[in-house]
Amino acid sequence: MFRKFVTMLAAIVGLTGFASEAHAATTTIKISTLAPPDSPWGHEFKRWASDVSKDTNGELQLDFQWNGQAGDEVLMVQKVRSGQLDGAAVSAFGLAQTGVTDMLIFNAPGIFSSWSQLDSVRDALKDDLNKQFEAKGFTVLGWSDAGAAKAMSIGFEAHRPTDLQGKGVFFSAGDPIQPVLFSTIGGLTPKMLTIGEIFPALTNVSVNFLTVPPLVAEELQWASRISHICTETVSFYIGALVVSSARLRALAPNLRDAMATRGAEMSTRLTRSIRNLDAKAFVRLKASKVAYHMSDADRKAWTDVFAKVNRQLRGTVVSPALFDRVMQLAAGPGQRAE
Repeated sequence: MFRKFVTMLAAIVGLTGFASEAHAATTTIKISTLAPPDSPWGHEFKRWASDVSKDTNGELQLDFQWNGQAGDEVLMVQKVRSGQLDGAAVSAFGLAQTGVTDMLIFNAPGIFSSWSQLDSVRDALKDDLNKQFEAKGFTVLGWSDAGAAKAMSIGFEAHRPTDLQGKGVFFSAGDPIQPVLFSTIGGLTPKMLTIGEIFPALTNVSVNFLTVPPLVAEELQWASRISHICTETVSFYIGALVVSSARLRALAPNLRDAMATRGAEMSTRLTRSIRNLDAKAFVRLKASKVAYHMSDADRKAWTDVFAKVNRQLRGTVVSPALFDRVMQLAAGPGQRAE
């Protein structure tokens, strides 16, 4: 009789424990991205979500909104700030929408000549930038890259800045750099477009020039519309995964640790894979488009324009102290071109 009672009690406890585990509260973190779900970024984000779910026995779920469903990067960051979203994967431009406008130094033209040079500068600034984000209510869970941007066009080669005069160019809402660049070149009437408007504009050739990493051009199908690509790298596109600091702090410690640890792992994987995939995409575009090179005179013409643009950015978009520090770090020993 006693053994039967013990057996029954154990069964009840077991069932109670199972029921408790089955009904454990599930927390969902909503994250937005411009990336398609089947893109290299999408694959890593889904792996991150799966790893976090496994580590927390399903208590923490990452819910991604793909293809810019939550809006462009400006709107994404606004929604994180208002609590409509918990996080967003954004470029340096999107990161600047948090109020940390110093991030736009990474979008400034002509400063970096290699990934190794950019890595060196970013690593040196990382702690200071993280503090700036925290002061604005955001936490960086992982830095990432989008690729090495190349000039692409439809029907012409852009060897020098003056080759763009009269052509169809665009900029994103709130972007403070491209308008300065186009104004410095002169003879241009840029259009303000959202990400979703770029493909139709390329299709009807109201836009016939853009600067973007080859991998991004392929993933967003823009590459199907361009005919020419320059072999020079104009700039290196970077980004990060940011979340609301308040939302992160509200998580139980084990959930927060799982999200941060797996986020850092994802960031490391993305850095390796995106650079490799972007380089392969560049090879494909060179083979399928008209690829052209710049002469020394061409490079000087662009360098002169970039220098004028960057002088205007210093103190207006990027703080003078950080701008000067970046220029010093970028010119430091051990840097090489790629």
